[in-house]
Amino acid sequence: MERVRIFPLKGISRRQETIIREGQVEAARVWNLCLGMHLAARRENLPWPGKRQFHEATKGGRFALHSQSIQHVFRAFDAAVQSARENRKAGRKEIRYPYKDKRFFPLMWPAQAIGLEEKRIVLLMGRGRPALDLARPQWLTGKAACKVVWNGVHHELHIRVEVENTAPTASQGATQKRATVDLGQIHQAAVVTNEGDALVVSGHGILSLKRLHSKQLGEIQGKRSRCQKGSRSSRKLGWARAKLTLRYNRRVRDLRPKGIRVVADFCKERGIEALFVGNPDGVRRKHAGRHHNQRMSQWEYGKDISYLEQKLEQDRIVCFTGEEQGTSSQCPVCGHRHKPKGRNWRCSACGFEGHRDIVGALNMHAIAFGQVVSFPKRITYLRPGHLRRSSRLDTGQSCLARFASVKRRAGNGAGSLRERPTACEMWLEAHPLQGIWECHLSCLGYWSTI
Repeated sequence: MERVRIFPLKGISRRQETIIREGQVEAARVWNLCLGMHLAARRENLPWPGKRQFHEATKGGRFALHSQSIQHVFRAFDAAVQSARENRKAGRKEIRYPYKDKRFFPLMWPAQAIGLEEKRIVLLMGRGRPALDLARPQWLTGKAACKVVWNGVHHELHIRVEVENTAPTASQGATQKRATVDLGQIHQAAVVTNEGDALVVSGHGILSLKRLHSKQLGEIQGKRSRCQKGSRSSRKLGWARAKLTLRYNRRVRDLRPKGIRVVADFCKERGIEALFVGNPDGVRRKHAGRHHNQRMSQWEYGKDISYLEQKLEQDRIVCFTGEEQGTSSQCPVCGHRHKPKGRNWRCSACGFEGHRDIVGALNMHAIAFGQVVSFPKRITYLRPGHLRRSSRLDTGQSCLARFASVKRRAGNGAGSLRERPTACEMWLEAHPLQGIWECHLSCLGYWSTI
């Protein structure tokens, strides 16, 4: 099973930055050449070019890149064309074929195009050109495909690694254990099994981060609208917006897989063999006013489904998706339909009352497995993780870790050695009443004053 690990490229030399930037410009030239061939074929009603035609047009040393990096670019373009074609055939006519020129494009290398040294990764840029030499992560034990991506503030190295499946294969007995999942925003996931267990994973943390980010972007845009385009103030506000967006993406990326991991562990502990995930695409595309449309456009349910499929595949649990239309508006007891309001589902016909998302997941059993399941007696409510604490390397809040280490060192006695105080420790000594969270918010500004 393949996974992608992200290694931040902070603090690389100016020479390395130049190699990356020039390589991304060359990769964009390859993309633009393929785009021109595609648009010309469409205008003249000719057969569309494919990988073979793109390969013939890009070979021969026309671009200052490794040959296999060039192949990755035109394969990515061909995949974009095929994806747009499939979506348009499925009825999504608003999806457009690639039509925009690019200034930059990510650099990609297959496993055989990189070299590994004891502490370095050597990414080849083609014959006669200097290679890109980067630090090697400790967890990288062998050659792997990788990609250099710009995240808005700095570059990142995305490395594809192989993960072995250690979970035993699910047994296929006559009484198969099944579960259904109803995805949402207020509650990230609601799970119901056919044996009377249920789980609700809160999504308030992710929702609050999205709300905060929207307010921050609105405030920055209001200030930027009063600046002259291209001025120093406008560029500084744009840089601040990029940094806030990067931090927001890291925090959401930290919380979202944690919530899905809670669902996967819940299914694994109960021996679930098949899991149905309702696809809320129809609800997502329904027009319901600009405020609700904004919330729905920020709902990344596709990532939730993808994370579920990956984690359940690793645990050897069958996972599949399907339509969930009508599951949230039907009473699980008498079948009466009405539009629910509030977080509890109340039936005006029979008087049934239960958790709204649990009702939606419960009704999916009849759609997915053809089985009617009674309302669960045990409902577990869990949070995906701590909103102000992260466990990923690229989401680390260093001042919080340093503050914890200061408390540990301070408790070792008067004779223990103490390291030089960090900026966060000095800030805490100067502002003892404002707390550790204000320290984290102020540490970047405080570094420039000491």
